[in-house]
Amino acid sequence: MGMGIERLLATLAITLSILLGNTVESFDGGSHQKQQQSLCEELILPSGYPCSEYTIQTKDGFLLGLQRVSSSSSSLRLGGDGERGPPVLLLHGLFMAGDAWFLNTPDQSLGYILADQGFDVWVGNVRGTRWSHGHISLLEKNKYFWDWSWQELALYDVAEMINYINSVTNSKIFVVGHSQGTIISFAAFTQPEIVEKVEAAALLSPISYMDHVSAPLVLRMVKMHIDQMILSMGVHELNFKSEWGASLLVSLCDTRLSCNDMLSSITGKNCCLNESRLAFYLEQEPHASSSKNLHHLFQMIRKGTFSKYDYGKLKNLIQYGKFKPPKFDLNSIPKSLPLWMAYGGNDGLADTTDFQHTLKQLPSTPEVVYLENYGHVDFILSFQAKQDLYDPMISFFKSLGKFSSM
Repeated sequence: MGMGIERLLATLAITLSILLGNTVESFDGGSHQKQQQSLCEELILPSGYPCSEYTIQTKDGFLLGLQRVSSSSSSLRLGGDGERGPPVLLLHGLFMAGDAWFLNTPDQSLGYILADQGFDVWVGNVRGTRWSHGHISLLEKNKYFWDWSWQELALYDVAEMINYINSVTNSKIFVVGHSQGTIISFAAFTQPEIVEKVEAAALLSPISYMDHVSAPLVLRMVKMHIDQMILSMGVHELNFKSEWGASLLVSLCDTRLSCNDMLSSITGKNCCLNESRLAFYLEQEPHASSSKNLHHLFQMIRKGTFSKYDYGKLKNLIQYGKFKPPKFDLNSIPKSLPLWMAYGGNDGLADTTDFQHTLKQLPSTPEVVYLENYGHVDFILSFQAKQDLYDPMISFFKSLGKFSSM
């Protein structure tokens, strides 16, 4: 019994250490080392795929990085009529960024696969990640830079990405999300002015309700109110990428607590990761997020709701005009919006019970793929994902008739 408690406390201490990274920096909001290269330069161009960088500004002043990727085959870069294929926006998960779609080989990574299938691939990066570019007036060390949760990612970041891509391509957009990328997609799709520009969506590990999360380490952190502890300590940025935090994470992988074991305790058991690439994954991941965002996610787990951020009754009254935060109503997502979803039997974050709850709330009947042995990370990093997921997803998109010239 004593050993079990010791191990639990050690795991929590390790997790907090990694989350807080360099605590001296994190207490005043943290700061990132400036990247010498862009995402295009670092990952995509070296793989032989044309890639362009764009910067867009949200209504609340954040500068987001977008990348546009084309096929490595010159014959597929333009359709038969000289135009690009239909645009698709990729929305990454928590503590990740746009690089998540390019971490495996080109024949295994969704970003490359979509480009080679003739899609006009746009790669989203939310605020706070390394491939975005800060704020028009706030520095990253300022606590107000980190005063946001997934609510703002949905209503500002996703909205601006979709508006911009629509203005450039003059076309409705296919949206692909994973994990947090599905949370912000669902929330954005409840807004008529956003969803009217979306052609269809494919959602991997879809999340709107989280009250049946089964990941052991996440549940322990929720039970111990780690999110509230972090906020009360004045920590606004969760930065895994400090040198000290990264070194600790790498060193853990050389001890009895392997990288895969720690990952499983957070995401559920993943069936199909290429363990020989873990060191490469850690070169890119994780990206920073905000403490407020973690708190909002933990609110979802505790309350079983899909709602805006809960400030407490008094501030809710000021912020929203009511004591409880307003819910995002999944039933308001247009029935006419085609949806394709894939979920896994070993997913510790997008639980099957919560997924069924989501399905019941939606007015439409999405196409669904169930993979019994998939964990949360398999949906973007499985070496079998092309045949298990991406080929059926692409067939779904192409069935909607936007490839008449391909």
